[in-house]
Amino acid sequence: MVKMEASSISRDLQELQKMLTSLITFIQSNSEVIAFMNSPVGRYLDKHPFVALTLLMFIVESAIPVGLFLLLVVLMSLAACVGVILVEGLIISLGGLTLFFVLCGLGFLSLAMSGIISMCYMVLSTLINYWFSFGSPKHQQSLGNKCPKTVQYPDSTRND
Repeated sequence: MVKMEASSISRDLQELQKMLTSLITFIQSNSEVIAFMNSPVGRYLDKHPFVALTLLMFIVESAIPVGLFLLLVVLMSLAACVGVILVEGLIISLGGLTLFFVLCGLGFLSLAMSGIISMCYMVLSTLINYWFSFGSPKHQQSLGNKCPKTVQYPDSTRND
């Protein structure tokens, strides 16, 4: 039974080795990897495997904190945008309501002033018509019938 398990494990390891070998050849045949390995940095890392391993470990280990930081930046940016939109909406709403109430007040004020000015115009025009109608001939004729007779003095009292 132990022999069967050992042969099964060795067969699985050989299969895993074949898969890894094919993966490595696929990566090494990639044109971008070939271009990087021909660059000065690629040649340096090829000659210094410890530095390459250290750099690889640093990149892998820093991926999570950098990712969390970028996620935090994106979330805070979204929160700031939403907050600005909400605050802007609130300010615009309050400004709109204030403008509405001011315009309603101005409408009532203009209505009242218009009424007062119309009444003043009607009263003044009636008074002016009444005052200036005393000098008109029609008024004199209407008053002529109602006025008391003028007293005429005898001729003797007049000195001609």
